[in-house]
Amino acid sequence: MSTSFLRPDPPSHAQVKDLRRYVRQQVREVANRVQWDGTPRRVVATSKTFKQLARLGGAACGRKGPFVRRTVSRSAIAAAIRRLAVVDASDRSQFRGIKPARAWQILGGAVVAYETMRCLGIERAEVSPWALREGIMLGYLSSIRIPEGELVLQPLTFDRSDGSATVTSLVPKS
Repeated sequence: MSTSFLRPDPPSHAQVKDLRRYVRQQVREVANRVQWDGTPRRVVATSKTFKQLARLGGAACGRKGPFVRRTVSRSAIAAAIRRLAVVDASDRSQFRGIKPARAWQILGGAVVAYETMRCLGIERAEVSPWALREGIMLGYLSSIRIPEGELVLQPLTFDRSDGSATVTSLVPKS
């Protein structure tokens, strides 16, 4: 979205408006189908964009751990769009929570997040520290049928030289 709609950087007000219109057109049909099923009781957002938008809005940083509750509101994303749209990527990277490598795309991501939440009638979303990859792993692990007490879990071991963690073994007892 950023490459297609928001060049040059910073974009004009009209470019941001065109992107908003485009996103609404793309999301509207899916949003209508989702809303047909009823109003969601809990909304969880998973992506680095949502993590950064939550951080920009004042949520706890990642160093506080994955179990600290982080949320982002649609109104906070609207405020972020106003702040992000008037500066270029190098200045965006100076905002709290915006990583330099992703600063060029955060405005486009914020517009997509805002318009999607708006089309779905979502005011606030919880921000998950995990994403699709972790969901696939958790889904797979929950599908494994091993009798209780038969799975030997070993603690993580850390290589202090590079900070990496390894699992010695995660195998059923033989």
